[in-house]
Amino acid sequence: MDNITALGGDVYEIDTRMAGYSGITAGYLILGDRPCLVETGTSTSAPVVRDALASLGVGPADLATIAVTHIHLDHAGGVGDLAGFYPDAEIVVHEKGARHLADPAKLMASARMVWGDKLDTLFGELSPTEASRIRALGDTGTIDLGNGRTLSSHHSPGHAKHHVGLIDSGTGDLYVGDAAGVYLPETGDLRPATPPPDFDLRTALDSIALFRALGPQRLLFSHYGPVTDVEEILGRSAEELRVWVDLTRQARAQAMDLDHAVAMVRERTRDRYAALKADEATAEQFELLSGAPSNVAGILHWLDRTES
Repeated sequence: MDNITALGGDVYEIDTRMAGYSGITAGYLILGDRPCLVETGTSTSAPVVRDALASLGVGPADLATIAVTHIHLDHAGGVGDLAGFYPDAEIVVHEKGARHLADPAKLMASARMVWGDKLDTLFGELSPTEASRIRALGDTGTIDLGNGRTLSSHHSPGHAKHHVGLIDSGTGDLYVGDAAGVYLPETGDLRPATPPPDFDLRTALDSIALFRALGPQRLLFSHYGPVTDVEEILGRSAEELRVWVDLTRQARAQAMDLDHAVAMVRERTRDRYAALKADEATAEQFELLSGAPSNVAGILHWLDRTES
């Protein structure tokens, strides 16, 4: 299938074709003794992911674990559907997100307030998962991949309070979710992901420092793909956060409303990203991955909490 890329170490990147796009959201299959899917993509992507797993020889009774870095709908929206497709799989998530997978009503209502009518097209509906099948992790936890190989979970809030990074003992791969921002492989751009309501700069920087301390060999971005230059990318991740926070703080000091703040930050960061100077489709893809309105709104929400 043209949406599967072998990354070595029995790891396969799956393009979930979010909202029909390519290169927006990746899921990853670790095809060991106990196969594990990291990230499900959206609900509307669930059949795409199921077909990819089937083509890799993973049938309904074969998947041992479905793990998500956090419960935002582009990462975990397909959990309920995929739990139905794979009835023996354990669902692993941080404890601060577990109840929302069991009862998604509040999460869906919040998402609809943000996205409105776009919600159905972009994400679809998160279906509930039986609570008995969910394993809620604390600050750390371990997933058994078989043959002594493990996936270790490390709480990494900042982007979201229910966010974890997952590191594979067999490969040194670190699944970074959104805690290190979003990466666009076509141009090598990296931009932060700082949505409301949970963004917190200090916590986000601490999460990046934790990722560095774990000593990963490779970063696997949910948006999007593998990166081997770990130190450089994590350094850029921290730098991008500081740039966006500094600019948003300036806009707030000038009493700009959200629209004007977004316009100012967008204009002053434009030259940082080759994607925005590329073709229109690449620019649109990058904006969908890490939208300036969401980023600025999240930073303003944090500034209002901490500096008012």
